[in-house]
Amino acid sequence: MITTVGRERPAVEVAAVIREHGKEFLAKYGALLTVAQRKALRDLAACRTAALGGHVEQCLDCGHERIAYHSCRNRHCPKCQALARARWLDQQAEHLLPVEYHHVVFTLPAALGDLARANPAVVYDLLMRSAAATLRQVAANPQRLGASVGVLMVLHTWGQNLHHHPHVHCVVTGGGLSCDPTGKVDASPRWLACRPGFLLPVRVLSRVVRGKFLAGRRAAFDQGRLLLPGALHQLAEPDGRAVWSKTLYEHDWVVYSKRPFGGPAQVLRYLARYTHRVAISNARLVELRDGRVTFRYKDYADGRREKTMTLGAHEFLRRFVQHVLPKSFVKIRHYGVLANCRRQARLAECRRLLLVANLAAALPGVETAPWTPTAPPCCPHCGGTRLVYRALGPADPTPTAVRPDSS
Repeated sequence: MITTVGRERPAVEVAAVIREHGKEFLAKYGALLTVAQRKALRDLAACRTAALGGHVEQCLDCGHERIAYHSCRNRHCPKCQALARARWLDQQAEHLLPVEYHHVVFTLPAALGDLARANPAVVYDLLMRSAAATLRQVAANPQRLGASVGVLMVLHTWGQNLHHHPHVHCVVTGGGLSCDPTGKVDASPRWLACRPGFLLPVRVLSRVVRGKFLAGRRAAFDQGRLLLPGALHQLAEPDGRAVWSKTLYEHDWVVYSKRPFGGPAQVLRYLARYTHRVAISNARLVELRDGRVTFRYKDYADGRREKTMTLGAHEFLRRFVQHVLPKSFVKIRHYGVLANCRRQARLAECRRLLLVANLAAALPGVETAPWTPTAPPCCPHCGGTRLVYRALGPADPTPTAVRPDSS
């Protein structure tokens, strides 16, 4: 008897859409896709199939065999995020402080959508850097907080209906180390807490991030780092850019400050949902039939009611691949007190000032569970523990539907 190892799969998967309609999709849009987007399609189609190989587990007592296929480990794969998320969360638990945390969201205006799609690496990087610089600058202002706060940022580029909607989720400490107006931490810092339930004024954040982003965009134009295909070509002329910039300055940008988290444990639960999320999970897919994909989404304009939407398979894949990030783009970043370069020293100083001698004692909600020995693997058929393994080579490097030469 032979079985396949793995959790029960949803009725419909993104991978199934790619396998059934990937060849036609590439024939239609292949010339417009980036290397990263084509790779994501190949990886997702092959994930946990014979195409990537795996291993066979055999019981020496009863002869029962189980097959486990390899995962693709692509960061855009709905099936490969659980383990990466768990490992990452273990690391983040060590960085939490016993303070109030706030959730701030910066959204890129729709008018910049075409520029972002044509230059994702430049525009997304500029959005994250501008948002981080805005939080640090406004927090360092003595009239606001006068402190260097800790910021963890996660980039999302999608809305519930898979449309292009770039925005940055920021988890910000409700206070920080005293600093000068430039953000340099004092030689003998104090811990300065924000007002309970209030971090920074969103109107100020909105106008500061707008100025920083548009200044960075001008520099990118001047340095020739932005591609201007199609309708964007009019921005190559100074007059065209000037008119466009004026319209972007006329409106406040959307910055949303949500209610603060109740504590570090709630922060971890939030991070578990947001950090390793992909554009759409398999659990939201309802049906794949006659070349059309039906999925669930929340309509925020209608009181967050859950609805269903049906798209042609090609349109579904087109919307999905536009959220594939450029190769090596870092979508989770840390700034301020949480910046990688001096994180441990800064956190130690914060805990000392907060009179916290032991992080685990201060954060009971995120304590590590007591270690218990893991039971040895056993045969699901007879319960025997005499198991041997043999490797399975890839049956086919990539599914035919999404091979590089299929476009």
